[in-house]
Amino acid sequence: MNERCKLCPRKCGADRTNGAGFCGASTDLEVASVTVHRGEEPPLNPIVNVFFSHCNLQCIYCQNWQISQGERSKMKGEKYTVDTLADQITQTFKQSSNPTSLLGFVTAAHYADSIPAILQAIKQSSNQAITPTVVYNSSGYESVDTLRTLEGIVDIYLPDFKYMDSDLARAYSHAPDYPEVAQAALEEMIRQVGIGLKMDENGIAYRGLIVRHLVLPGHIDNSIAVLNKLSTLNSQLSTLHSLHLSLMAQYFPPRPGLPAPLDRCITEEEYATVVAHAEEMGLTDGWIQELEARDNYRPNFTNENPFEK
Repeated sequence: MNERCKLCPRKCGADRTNGAGFCGASTDLEVASVTVHRGEEPPLNPIVNVFFSHCNLQCIYCQNWQISQGERSKMKGEKYTVDTLADQITQTFKQSSNPTSLLGFVTAAHYADSIPAILQAIKQSSNQAITPTVVYNSSGYESVDTLRTLEGIVDIYLPDFKYMDSDLARAYSHAPDYPEVAQAALEEMIRQVGIGLKMDENGIAYRGLIVRHLVLPGHIDNSIAVLNKLSTLNSQLSTLHSLHLSLMAQYFPPRPGLPAPLDRCITEEEYATVVAHAEEMGLTDGWIQELEARDNYRPNFTNENPFEK
């Protein structure tokens, strides 16, 4: 860990050995959960996910706010060393009733420099028996310089692309530069793993990219602008493969007191409008959700498995 942190686009320069930066993280590896998760896109199921505490965006509507916003929720996660986290990951793989080789690092920008060491420790912990397919599950707000340190380490990138509206990004995620930062990060991810998604004979992904976009209530124009940008990238960069888009309908108000329109779920009409535009733009590889997803994806990180009711 650098003493003056520049891991994410904020480059806040925090001395994390003596305190926390904007994200709330110190030099300790804080993890809310290491669990087998079955709620990702079909080619990523099941997966052993490491849910890191803290986040460099601090979205006011975060569905994982219990762990991303530790100061507000008072839930900071368990502290690990590289070796103890590797042991926990190894045990979770061994205990899984659904064998998987997929390992997801969820919202890991503030710990990205520890990922190579964690993977090396997993090999030692498992006596080389576990060589995971590494999935980097990201908010999209990533430093290109940091992503370059992960080249050859990450097999699958799973970024969000939240905003093309900088005012919205400022109001909801304290990041008015999100649109240009996310585009640069996405282009770097594509440079590393390609714009398509490679899957084995069982339909399980082993290399490539999936881009997620969460449709927010009352902000269809932002979603349409995001799809337009993704369509442009797809047409510019795609040759044999197309971008896989996960268009999510699962938004729900995760806590009381959010401003309108974030105090409600999206409507069927709103989601249908966005889905239709994705199809019009040729973004037809990927997945859409039923509106009922908002009732199913409500993690509770006070539980041993946050996704089991």
